[in-house]
Amino acid sequence: MIERKDVEHIAELADIGITGEEIEEFTHQFNAILEYFDILDQVPEGTEGGTVIYNVLREDEITPSLPLHEAIGNAHSCEEEFIRAPRVM
Repeated sequence: MIERKDVEHIAELADIGITGEEIEEFTHQFNAILEYFDILDQVPEGTEGGTVIYNVLREDEITPSLPLHEAIGNAHSCEEEFIRAPRVM
């Protein structure tokens, strides 16, 4: 549990000036965050406890890319099949 003195110490370490009202607000917010982490700690990790992990993302699909002349068509300067860019030093 975060207390007022903890928030004051954090503010001092971060070198920020906060008012008394802000200290109370931050104390409440820090404690709400820690309560949420307590909830997350109760979730089983990986596949332990019979939990199965599924890939919910789509499968990769191979699709044709742009033809070279379209890909470099809007470039300011080209050299063979490459886009020519200014030197960076």
